Amino acid sequence: MTAEPAIRRALRGIAVVAAAALLSACAGLPTSGDVTVGLELGQVRDEPDFLPLASGPLAGAGPAEIVEGFMEAAITPEEGWQTARKFLTPEFAASWRPAEAVTIDAGASARTISSSVQDGDDAEEATDADVHVQTDLVASVDEFGTYSDAPGPGNLSFQVVRTEDGEWRISEAPDGIVIDQRRFVVVFTGYALSYFDQTWKRLIPDVRWFPRRPAPATTIVQALIGGAPSAWLEPAVQSAFPSDVRLALGAVPIGTDLVADVALNSAAQNLDQTTLARMRTQLERSLADAGVRVNQVQFSVDGRALEAGVVEVEQPSAQSGSLVLADGAFGTIVGDEITPIPGVSEDILGIAQPIAAIDVAADDSFAAVQLVDGRVYRVGDGQMDELPGGTGLVEPSIDPYGYTWTVPSGDPRGLIAWGAGVTPFPIAKAWPEGSSIAQLRVAADGARVAAVLNVGGQRRVVIAAVLRDATGAPTALGDEVEVLGTLNGAATGLVWLGTDRLGILTGPEDPTMVWQRVAGPSTSEAAPSDAVSIAGSRTPAGVRVLGAGGALFARSGSAWRESTSGVSVLATRAGQ
Repeated sequence: MTAEPAIRRALRGIAVVAAAALLSACAGLPTSGDVTVGLELGQVRDEPDFLPLASGPLAGAGPAEIVEGFMEAAITPEEGWQTARKFLTPEFAASWRPAEAVTIDAGASARTISSSVQDGDDAEEATDADVHVQTDLVASVDEFGTYSDAPGPGNLSFQVVRTEDGEWRISEAPDGIVIDQRRFVVVFTGYALSYFDQTWKRLIPDVRWFPRRPAPATTIVQALIGGAPSAWLEPAVQSAFPSDVRLALGAVPIGTDLVADVALNSAAQNLDQTTLARMRTQLERSLADAGVRVNQVQFSVDGRALEAGVVEVEQPSAQSGSLVLADGAFGTIVGDEITPIPGVSEDILGIAQPIAAIDVAADDSFAAVQLVDGRVYRVGDGQMDELPGGTGLVEPSIDPYGYTWTVPSGDPRGLIAWGAGVTPFPIAKAWPEGSSIAQLRVAADGARVAAVLNVGGQRRVVIAAVLRDATGAPTALGDEVEVLGTLNGAATGLVWLGTDRLGILTGPEDPTMVWQRVAGPSTSEAAPSDAVSIAGSRTPAGVRVLGAGGALFARSGSAWRESTSGVSVLATRAGQ
């Protein structure tokens, strides 16, 4: 393979032309109009300024160049990857299934492409060739849009033949596409499909990745009605849509009144009002979270509208603001003023031993306090009950049902949730592959728990479903543990940022903030130089970081700024 094949030179030319056109259209900056709010920390733009376009095969391109161009064409998904199909023989183009899978790699520069002809050594006369591609894999997306971390080497094989007009085309190739991680988040979008928890009281997001489209309503509705929750999440959630209910049409039109017309098959016509209301609630939340402007979802069967109300669902705690222990006070800090939490702050201030971490219940009824020596206490209303487990516990996490989760750092299988009165609820199936655990955090919905595990010397960010009994007590984790990513440094903090993102602080050397999408890619950036702990919020922009010297940092533009000083403990709130 040459140092720069013709197809790559052509693609670079296209990129230059597109960039020039974009710059010429943006020759001046606006000097009037409203100020617009930028992206939240850790998020990507939902609608990019432009989408990359690939070119078709060049005349005279050899087998390796044809395969390279075919892989590059993954950036253009329009019309079922019509551009990519131009690199295939007509027979194979008709059967190739691009949506079967997405392989995400480190990029074209990390790919090694080799080819060999089959009909003798004379390349000019050859009619068949084998092409092999070695890739540096990062992740994958299956046919249902489920993203999975999958680092490691990969190998792809292609059969290329010379057609009657003398041009090379691909006659055999794996189903699916290959795309680099940088352009994946431009071509694909993560949509949070909503499912109910086992009590029908909360909605849980399940992120799926699909090619970016101007009107994604149909994609979301099809995935929700005709699909199922991700395998790792399925034990903790349920769908309101019965298995025999399907879309009757191939599109979901949205009228000028912003009503989405969802036509269903005849199986929906006899559904009870509760089921229909849950279906509508589940679908409207999924569309809203995807940024689709819809005032209402209207179901119909054979053109006849179905009356469907909505059900009330519990929302995450509305409590906000940073919780700190500073200058002999504990509570919510606004500016330089700390507002105490009745029934909790006084008890915390009465603890004589040095405190390492504090997690406050969502309703402010009690707190879980970890001392510097590792012991954990349940504190509130004049009570201070020590949770058994000794000095080797990780920072505690309170779930929305009022259970305090703890686990010995050297025994991930020893996970226990403690109820009122220090009643233990051992959690079965807790991370049998982990040799140690550094961080633990239960989501605000109580159906998911994230952790940082050491598995075979590798630091993994993982997530699992939480199973509960009829009273809400946690009993076990799901059989499947989803690996979200790996860390280069030791984890010194883990928090939830809204419903489908995590923030992980690593250090203490070269502190780094990792912004991890739940079932999606991650980004990272430098944290304050002496960062030691982190607290989350409902949005990534509300993240706070504590420095070793007591300085509290908040995000300001592209940097961290000091918001206050003299803080000894940056506390967290349950579910954040």
